[in-house]
Amino acid sequence: MDVPEGASPGMMMLGMAAGGPPAGAVNGAGGPPAVPQLPPQMFTTAAQLLDLTDKRLVVVLRDGRKLFGMLRSWDQFGMPILPPLLSPPAPPFFSSSLLCTNHRGLVLSANLVLQSTTERIFIPPPSPSAPGLFTDIQRGVFLVRGENVLLLGEIDMDAIDEGPGGLEAPPRGYERAPLEVVQAEARRLRDRERDREARKNKKLAEIGFEGELGAEAIP
Repeated sequence: MDVPEGASPGMMMLGMAAGGPPAGAVNGAGGPPAVPQLPPQMFTTAAQLLDLTDKRLVVVLRDGRKLFGMLRSWDQFGMPILPPLLSPPAPPFFSSSLLCTNHRGLVLSANLVLQSTTERIFIPPPSPSAPGLFTDIQRGVFLVRGENVLLLGEIDMDAIDEGPGGLEAPPRGYERAPLEVVQAEARRLRDRERDREARKNKKLAEIGFEGELGAEAIP
């Protein structure tokens, strides 16, 4: 084995045992070419969650629930998703950043484990001049199945810390209300929306169309 100038045989063996190029070898000097590495933002599958681990996220589920929590763990053993769903025209409720492929080529969705999770319920303002309502429910450690995630994103904690009240500050245009009041109003709005969708789907079926089977159709 030829030893490059300035490198000992021990250094060569150490570099080979570590899985990298031999110590002292560079491109054009007998060493293997450097393997190009993609920047982190280029990953569009579950590997993208590496940069979000141990950070506070907002997670919106397909049924409209909104969760705030610290991402502590995630895995690739979620619900199998058939590949045809991933090519256009694909349903809009699958987040590509939660997808990965196992050794059989089957596409899976990544499960998320959130810590110190808070679920926030919003009631839209009834009029432009009236504020909306919101309340928080402490959920603790929360497991989210990847196929239920509509979108997720990192919370800018620096901007929140600079504002008054931090995470407990009410969103703009909303005010905090008792849990029972917000839950009752949210249930009423959800029932009204379900009835509206049922009537719309019935009319569409009468003229030959099929209703949508999105998250709003799930009881």
